[in-house]
Amino acid sequence: MAHPKKIDSEDLKLREAGFDPACTAADALKTLRDLRGNAGVSDLAVARALGGVADAGAAAMLTEMESGASGALRREIRRALFRLKARGIEIPHSAEPAAPNAGAVSPAAEELSAVLSPIDAEGARIVWIVRPRSQGGVLRMQALVFEDEGLGIVRNTGMTRRELKAEREELQARAHMKFIDADWRLADFIVCEAWRYTPEDRRAQIGDFLLMRAELIGSPPPTNFVHPMYRELEAEAAVEPSLELLKEPEISQWRLPKAAIAPFVEEIGRAGEGTIVLSPIQQQERANIVLERAIASLLSGDSGMRIRRRFEEIAYYFARVGRRTQAGWAAGAAKRLRDNADAARSLFFQAFIRAQLGTLAAAEQQKREEEPRLIMTPAEAIAAQRERERRSRRG
Repeated sequence: MAHPKKIDSEDLKLREAGFDPACTAADALKTLRDLRGNAGVSDLAVARALGGVADAGAAAMLTEMESGASGALRREIRRALFRLKARGIEIPHSAEPAAPNAGAVSPAAEELSAVLSPIDAEGARIVWIVRPRSQGGVLRMQALVFEDEGLGIVRNTGMTRRELKAEREELQARAHMKFIDADWRLADFIVCEAWRYTPEDRRAQIGDFLLMRAELIGSPPPTNFVHPMYRELEAEAAVEPSLELLKEPEISQWRLPKAAIAPFVEEIGRAGEGTIVLSPIQQQERANIVLERAIASLLSGDSGMRIRRRFEEIAYYFARVGRRTQAGWAAGAAKRLRDNADAARSLFFQAFIRAQLGTLAAAEQQKREEEPRLIMTPAEAIAAQRERERRSRRG
């Protein structure tokens, strides 16, 4: 949850005049319209308050106020409209905040920066987006992103640059991993995409993500993004990824969702079952057929998109920590998925999926061996009964 902000003196006067930020949208709009122009109530405070009213009426009122406005008031109105648009409120066409042109960056955007942690074995990572504050220090959005579950934590914190540096060093030391400086647009896309994956019942626990984002970034949340990895590693990505990449901890410790791969593991396990006894060669042929279907299923659709994203992020991270060769291999894997190349024919992806299935199969086998047996054979039951009788006689 975002830390509460200090109330501006003009906002305080607005509240003293009768405005309640917790009231319904209809009541808020009526109160703000009635208070506008009253002595002691500034249009700046009214515009800021309207930016927090998630209603089309607030956008309409801001559009009215913008006519003839200039300077600080017009900037405040535009910020409020951006906040409303970020929350899905339709903005009147005449007041529609323009998206930046391709290659053009607003002055505020030029000041943004970002920090990314590597993705851990569970698919979690830390994302920071940082913006300087006019009064000194920075405003930092910190998000904990889970690959399969969306956002876990999001909060905005005002802090000094020294505090920011110290916290980064502490986290790196505690987690034994290196954080990297990153393109803020990439960090923003990662967080926004995670928000879209977050279940509705968990969004309320996180807080108003779109409002927190609007405190740093005025443009609407991105829905598509070309990863900078493809530009930075263009030559390396054209080459088939090496099987050596599978030995890297970021790949070898990566686990695809159990729910996605368990059915294939079970099917391979049943390959040797049945009334007809199969030779080892026949069993292997059946297992290969299941493997082909697993590759086709896991590397397509939503699953394939998430795997591609993971390879993109691994390549980006490798490139920034000096592992250029491995970065190229990961970039090549991502590119094949992006270009819809026939991944089933790739030796790398065959080995990657086979390793995923094998790891789960081994874990399930170990679990079965460690679990106490609930069903005994007749001989085991008799032996257990005799042991209980001996213990009883001793007692």
